[in-house]
Amino acid sequence: MKTFQCTQCGSLVFFNDLVCVTCRHALGFDPEALSLQTVGPEEGGDIDGPWRFCRNHADHQACNFLVVADDPDDYCVSCRQTRVIPNLEVPGNRLRWAIIEHAKRRLYYTLAKLGLENARSSDAPLPTPVYEFREDVPGEEPVMTGHANGLITLNIAEADDTERTRRRTHLHEPYRTLLGHLRHEVGHFYWDLFFPNDSPALERFRQLFGDERTDYGQALQRHYASGPPADWPAHHVSSYATMHPWEDWAETWAHYLHLMDLLETAAHFQMQFSLQGPGEAVTTRCQDPYGPTTDAQTAQPTFAELLSQGMATSLVLNSLNRSLGQDDAYPFALSTPVLEKLGFVHEVASRQGAKPPVSAA
Repeated sequence: MKTFQCTQCGSLVFFNDLVCVTCRHALGFDPEALSLQTVGPEEGGDIDGPWRFCRNHADHQACNFLVVADDPDDYCVSCRQTRVIPNLEVPGNRLRWAIIEHAKRRLYYTLAKLGLENARSSDAPLPTPVYEFREDVPGEEPVMTGHANGLITLNIAEADDTERTRRRTHLHEPYRTLLGHLRHEVGHFYWDLFFPNDSPALERFRQLFGDERTDYGQALQRHYASGPPADWPAHHVSSYATMHPWEDWAETWAHYLHLMDLLETAAHFQMQFSLQGPGEAVTTRCQDPYGPTTDAQTAQPTFAELLSQGMATSLVLNSLNRSLGQDDAYPFALSTPVLEKLGFVHEVASRQGAKPPVSAA
């Protein structure tokens, strides 16, 4: 996520901030302009301008998104997509829920950048998912994270770092985050929107990912009984992607969003670095994947250029993490078939979104 500037004093402020620590002016995020705005002289004061805060800010201090003043809905465009929240009277649930909503707002930002979300519902190019954030209740079936018919369900235990790490270790996963979960599940949501009524796209999907008509239940049992094939890194972005073509799409979709966010952030900080190859060092300057935003970036990059920049940036990122004794932030190596799948995801997202597409050359 890129940083922002306080519109009152110019100080550095961040996506989830509610107040500028320098001038103490209240801040709110405008989901229409996708920018952080100064909205009042002090935290908790009256809002200046054509907005009001989301009700989850007033009731729980759990959201910093703004709502257009004449909008009849009390909740912001992100929070209104949440249909069920956990019992906030249970100790720890309020914090878990707030953490999940923060991750969902980051997802909203990326989808809006792609033209798949809009702050005004009447202008939205596509339907949006709805969410249920549920807790395990003793004596009842455990809550399963997943997607079905436009509904994304998330077990709030995933907001607990210790529990999420335990599950990641138990399932032999190299990477497991809240934002990654939401990106994956929303991939299922968009598959249902993009492909059933688009025969050419569906045929191309089957060429790249496989036939989704394969029995999902049997594929799931086979995956957990036998595990992924030994050569899965040559064809898939993750071992879980081998389970079924739908999961391959959702995993690849999530990685596409990883890449777009990573590069927007790197471009915002004007990252440039050199990597020594077999000959001369190759210099990489990160470009904004959503198009030119500075004088230094005069042309819209192709997706091939974005992939190259993304892989170089992930190498630097992983090396920095290792220097601090941490695991790789992006523990994946992408094969040629995976890169082709990512290009297809990009083509579909660009065609379906309301934003001008980046060339897929």
